[in-house]
Amino acid sequence: MLNKTFEPAQTEKRLYDLWESRKAFSAQPGSDRQPFTIMIPPPNVTGTLHMGHALTMTLQDTLIRWKRMQGFDTLWQPGTDHAGIATQMVVERAISAEGSSRQAMGREAFVERVWKWKEESGGGITRQLRRLGASLDWPRERFTMDEGLSRSVREVFVNLFRDGLIYRDRRLVNWDPVFRSAISDLEVESKDVAGNLWYIRYPVDGLDGVTITVATTRPETMLGDAAVAVHPEDERYKALIGRFVRLPLTGRLIPIVADEHSDPEKGSGAVKITPAHDFNDFEVGRRHNLPMLSILDDQARVVLDEIDTELSAQEGLADPAFVRSLSGLSREEARKAVVARLEETGWLEKIEPHRHQVPHAERGGAVIEPRLTTQWYCDAGKLAGPAMEAVTSGKTEFVPKQWENTFFAWMRDIQPWCISRQLWWGHRIPAWYGPDEHVFVAHDEAEAQRLATQHYGAPQPLRQDEDVLDTWFSSALWPFSTLGWPEQTPELNRYYPTDVLVTGFDIIFFWVARMMMMGQHFMKDVPFRHVFIHGLVRDEHGQKMSKSKGNGIDPLELIDEYGADAMRFTICALTGIGRDVKLGRKRVEDYRAFMTKLWNAARFCEMNGVAPQAGFDPQAVRSPLGRWIIAEAEAAVVEATNALTAYRFDEYAQTSYRFVWNRFCDWFLEFAKPVFTSDNAGEAAEIRAVAAHVLGMILRLLQPVVPFITDTLWHAFGFGEEGSLINAAWPLPAQPLEAQDAQRECDHIIRLITEVRTVRSEMNIPPSLMAPVLFKDASPETLERVNRWADSVRRMARISEITTLEGEIPNGAAQMIVDEATLVLPLEGLIDLSVEKARLTKDLAKAEDEVSKTEKKLGNENFVSRAKPEIVQEMRERLEAQQGECIRLRAALARIG
Repeated sequence: MLNKTFEPAQTEKRLYDLWESRKAFSAQPGSDRQPFTIMIPPPNVTGTLHMGHALTMTLQDTLIRWKRMQGFDTLWQPGTDHAGIATQMVVERAISAEGSSRQAMGREAFVERVWKWKEESGGGITRQLRRLGASLDWPRERFTMDEGLSRSVREVFVNLFRDGLIYRDRRLVNWDPVFRSAISDLEVESKDVAGNLWYIRYPVDGLDGVTITVATTRPETMLGDAAVAVHPEDERYKALIGRFVRLPLTGRLIPIVADEHSDPEKGSGAVKITPAHDFNDFEVGRRHNLPMLSILDDQARVVLDEIDTELSAQEGLADPAFVRSLSGLSREEARKAVVARLEETGWLEKIEPHRHQVPHAERGGAVIEPRLTTQWYCDAGKLAGPAMEAVTSGKTEFVPKQWENTFFAWMRDIQPWCISRQLWWGHRIPAWYGPDEHVFVAHDEAEAQRLATQHYGAPQPLRQDEDVLDTWFSSALWPFSTLGWPEQTPELNRYYPTDVLVTGFDIIFFWVARMMMMGQHFMKDVPFRHVFIHGLVRDEHGQKMSKSKGNGIDPLELIDEYGADAMRFTICALTGIGRDVKLGRKRVEDYRAFMTKLWNAARFCEMNGVAPQAGFDPQAVRSPLGRWIIAEAEAAVVEATNALTAYRFDEYAQTSYRFVWNRFCDWFLEFAKPVFTSDNAGEAAEIRAVAAHVLGMILRLLQPVVPFITDTLWHAFGFGEEGSLINAAWPLPAQPLEAQDAQRECDHIIRLITEVRTVRSEMNIPPSLMAPVLFKDASPETLERVNRWADSVRRMARISEITTLEGEIPNGAAQMIVDEATLVLPLEGLIDLSVEKARLTKDLAKAEDEVSKTEKKLGNENFVSRAKPEIVQEMRERLEAQQGECIRLRAALARIG
């Protein structure tokens, strides 16, 4: 006998352990079934489950479980990413707390310490994914630093280098001065900060008393200025283009150049160009062949190696002693000193408050410094062509399709990919340097030594590059490196290319595009046929979740409170095409009620003797109720299958919800109640068999999204042993039933009951008061049908009697139209009509006032243009609801005249 309530905490771990012990999630490479593959976006080994993970993993698991039930040989490839910066930071903090540092330990001991941390503390997220119910093929779990994947990384690096697609270059990079490494754009977070614009006068050489004013947010970098840029069409400065200015404090001559980078509408219209410390300035510098002077070291302290501090006092500008005094100062200290000196010497014109975007390291929070360094680069431009062609030709399709535009926009403007990082944890770059710094790229040191001997004519001492590779480099190989490449394994031949990648839009460029580039280059095929791009998880008001706002939600807390099934169903129900997911506790609580509804319906069935019937044939069912619910169930299966095929997770969830709650529970089981207790044993037995058949369809229909509660009920009703639902067949519609008559009959009765219920609700008729319903102009067929269902109609609509109307419609009666018949509900004696009319009139006036206010707000262009999009959308949804309420109240008033 089922317990009164379903207890997730007592079920989930036991059931998951059972699935895992039976290898229920495992792919079967030797089977003759069609393969279906999804590659997990590998979470960081340092990570903990957050709502973004819960979203993407739930969607992937829903697809995998569905395809498994459809008979596919499914592989959902698990694994974690070594997460270079994040992991190194965690371990360095632990070492620092012990009073040591990685530098004191040395590289070899530090890397050994990281591996130890990984074995003892890393990978906690994989345990958390199990709590979510994720049915990953765990025995195949990979790690981006394991030996197999490391071999793939070395093979790719060596091949790309020998093809001329990997090279060294001196370019500007995002530099973390605390971690002292280049970092990727994805690891940079721009923050809006309050700062200043400093207006500095630069004297024009050869024109006494003539100056040009530049506006800058970074006066400290003027020591490295290489030019002043003005817009070529700016009339104020046209005569000065080609002349030189002298830098205050150093006296160095720099040219005035014409470049469209300068915006005449911003600041003074003239900008200082410091190519070694600004990405835009770097491009200006390359266009005009300017020198690139670095004035900050790897910790963002002033360094004067490239600055001449011994200049004579040219025109009274040079201040070599002061400039030398800046050496070793931090950016912030140097800024204060430079501004103070400019003010003293009269070159500072004014200071204006100015808010601007400042890049910060996502991890650690350091202000990022654009820094000119020599790094390893990958020629992403040449690799991008085949990847773009794959999308153009349809070999890979984005869902929704508009994300292809984002993909193309990034790929067409692609820059060289900086792949080196100044870290110790990661794939060390397989490059060795000879005594003259000649580089030898090889699979290992022995091969490098052979190349060096061949080059020099004799063995020479070699030094391996200290840098490691960007973690995105190894994760770009994930779809084929996890399957054993460069070996041509059976798994590689069977599961590549994969079927669908499920991920967020924020890593289309960083991960999706790079996997496509590498897949096309090395496998000569796309890594996946479809890319489903989902939105972000936001709070219920549409705000981005963040620690600072305090609006984040821990998915593990939701699982503890409501169960994994409720959270998973909520995620599916809210994941629509092309929109973010607005998630709050209330939503999960609401969908937990759906789990409760399903459980209670199953208990009701159990208490009424419902059990699977061997040899049950849906075609043999004769009762209208039975034929109707079977037809409804099969229609729901078709809708759910189509929805999952199109990655419409919301439609799949809502189809399942509507059928289970509305059709099965609210109507079928209510209609079945008198049948279960009737004297007609044959009809009762048939409806019990139908109920069991449809309940089995429901459990299979819902298993991909709510696996725990469905498997529990599957076993409890004897459909199969515990843990077996995961391998049950996805329900397929049977041969079409001749159910049209049954559907017309049941749908008519449902509409009739619904209309009466609506009127009772609108008129505030207490549930305890029964009311007669009079039929006018009803056909004999309608009257006969209503009489067949009279018991259910009376009970469910709270009707005292059903009769035909003789004569005119009485005053004070509500009227309803159902097909050809008019239903009359006499209200006299049930409610005070004058009071009810006054109430409805007052409610309507209030509702119309709310509509007017909302329309006025949405008609205000200032509000619509300035408010956050999610606020505007919320207002539009509110207006729609308010307008619907007005329609309802007008209809209610019309019913009573």
